[in-house]
Amino acid sequence: MNARPAFLENSVIVAAHPDDELLWFNAILHDVDEVVVVYRDFWAQPGLGEKRAAALADFPRAGVSCLNISESGAAGCANWDDPRESPDGLVLSFESQRRELTRMSRLALGKVGMGERRVAEHSVLKAYQDNFVKIQTLLRDRLRPGMNVFTHNPWGEYGHEEHVQLFRVLQGLRDEIGFNLWMSNYCTNRSLPLAMRYFQTSPGQPIRLPTNKAFAEEVASVYKRHDCWTWADDWRWFDDEWYLPAPRQGATPQPHQHLFPLNLFTIDVAQKRPWLSMAVGSAAAASALMIAADF
Repeated sequence: MNARPAFLENSVIVAAHPDDELLWFNAILHDVDEVVVVYRDFWAQPGLGEKRAAALADFPRAGVSCLNISESGAAGCANWDDPRESPDGLVLSFESQRRELTRMSRLALGKVGMGERRVAEHSVLKAYQDNFVKIQTLLRDRLRPGMNVFTHNPWGEYGHEEHVQLFRVLQGLRDEIGFNLWMSNYCTNRSLPLAMRYFQTSPGQPIRLPTNKAFAEEVASVYKRHDCWTWADDWRWFDDEWYLPAPRQGATPQPHQHLFPLNLFTIDVAQKRPWLSMAVGSAAAASALMIAADF
């Protein structure tokens, strides 16, 4: 029987959306001490929160909880060709302004009696900024010095603004609380421009683990049964995952840094929605891109 890796002692996965804990942390999902999911409801999809709550209640392991924060709707709002980081995640581009114009138009039409329309309570930008503070406040009370915390990488795996935001929250809390912060190694053609910025600093020694495909299928079936699976149905699990010490804010870029191992796959960057069905499945979720020197 294999000994439990030391970095799984006193461990927790902090994932943005239900099923993120499975997609990006497959190799450790069965073995960490705790799983915390951030988001539950999304105003544009009525009933999604209840479905997610039912799936988490039916999760095939104990210790899974949700912070019950509502999604901001920021997915797809950053300029991923030239992403700019902000104190609360990423700078949102013109798309967030376009969505705000749509929101205001719907509010106006509702006021003059032109039918009921689903409308967000706040603009995408305000919701995104408010969520940073909400997440930070709730996680500050749950994390302790010396914990091993696993979360999204700073480019948001395939390029998701809320994944990036969660990383930034935990990056700041690490300095405040003193836990160990680990990140996933998934990346896509969409998020690569942002990821490349982090290849200029040494992340420390990564740890490689085999994925648990049988447990992954068991968890995925729960989400599908509760009608809240958000990923491609023909997705193929990678054979391995690498977990890397997360970079610190203000790390100085160095020349001739080695790249670290990535599980690289492709998505359709031209497609705007639905965001979460963009993963290319069995045809293109090929083996990991291993650009790993001296490991």
